[in-house]
Amino acid sequence: MTILDRFTCEEAFRRIDDYLDRELTNGEMGLVHQHLEICEGCAREFRFEASLLDGVKRKLRQIELPDGFQARVLAALEREGLGG
Repeated sequence: MTILDRFTCEEAFRRIDDYLDRELTNGEMGLVHQHLEICEGCAREFRFEASLLDGVKRKLRQIELPDGFQARVLAALEREGLGG
């Protein structure tokens, strides 16, 4: 039995969000990628999740922030010790 044989749909599904965000190890990225190449059901779910994420990103880029909003957020992060 190969590693890919043991990498189930459930395991791939649990990692889809992290795969999209590229937050997995190189090995895990490879396993998910290989699984998506051979499993149409998981590949379909991946395409749905990816399109949903892309849609949200597009919408967020269209939002106009009120004047001074970014400065207020950065100041609040700095007060909390979370600033860069």
